[in-house]
Amino acid sequence: MAKPEIHTMEELSAAIGVSRPTLSRYFQDPTKVSRSSVERIRSGLERVDYIPNFFATRMNRKSTGMIGVIIPYLNDLFFTRLLESLERAAMRAGFTVITQCSHSDPEIEARAAETFLSMNVDGAVVAPLGNHSDLKVYERLNERLPFVLMDSRPAPLSGVDFVGTDHVQSTGIITEYLNRVGTPPIFLAMPRMNFNAYEREMAYITKMEELGHEPVVIGAGVVEEGSYFEGHGLAVLNDYFSRGEFTGSSVLCANDRVAIGALRAAAHHGLQPGAMRQGGLRIAGHDDYPLCPFTVPTLTTVAQDVAAIGQAAMDRLIEKLRAENSQGNQTVQLINGTLKIRESA
Repeated sequence: MAKPEIHTMEELSAAIGVSRPTLSRYFQDPTKVSRSSVERIRSGLERVDYIPNFFATRMNRKSTGMIGVIIPYLNDLFFTRLLESLERAAMRAGFTVITQCSHSDPEIEARAAETFLSMNVDGAVVAPLGNHSDLKVYERLNERLPFVLMDSRPAPLSGVDFVGTDHVQSTGIITEYLNRVGTPPIFLAMPRMNFNAYEREMAYITKMEELGHEPVVIGAGVVEEGSYFEGHGLAVLNDYFSRGEFTGSSVLCANDRVAIGALRAAAHHGLQPGAMRQGGLRIAGHDDYPLCPFTVPTLTTVAQDVAAIGQAAMDRLIEKLRAENSQGNQTVQLINGTLKIRESA
């Protein structure tokens, strides 16, 4: 037998015999309602078809129970995993995540931030776009509500909490590894649109100089318009391999997506990264993208601890929420990467 549909709190009040104010308190916080009223409401809800209006039940609350999250790409499995980590951490703390994607567009990112402010979200976590980001957006969020940056950190921005990978540590361990098993690695960079890629490039240069080797950076400029990841790695190494350059070198890529393009370039030229026990072409990346164990050959890389980054970012945001967004205690939390040795290097 179909349950009667209930559309408003007034209708629900009449249907189950509980006052409208009591219902409102119940949906806001059941502990504020007597045990007998809770039992009556729960029993009544089983007899009717009613879904509480999420926003209406939070209109008069100091907290909306919502946290806004902005990510730069929807088609990147790294950010999919990061979002999953954030959502799980938020749910465990009793919050609901509202996600917006900036789609690599600073204007969309700015609109997303304004949307969150208009929705009175309790706080926000943002993974920045990169060099195209409007820093005023982050400054405005930081002034208006508890706010944490994650994954990449704009160098000119100070006074904002940040959680991400320690790129000096992560890039350092894979640079050292490549020096042990083959020739001193070159660094396949990417166009200056990503803070993390630039930090890794600088960390590579520092580590190579520390080890007594001359750093060699390639691919820092745009080779093909619009190609920043797989297409960039493919185009850069295709060009060098076609001239017979770096075919026996170790190549450390700015991230795994660039490295996947590099592997494609090697296959196109009949090269087998990692095939020789010592020396020979080796290709490695950074991030531990979910596809790395399934490339041919499987990709050696450094794993970012995505679960720890998401958890730490959410923990810090909730800590700020409980401290009412105190501006005097900004923190930077950097999490170590883990070397993942596979076939390519």
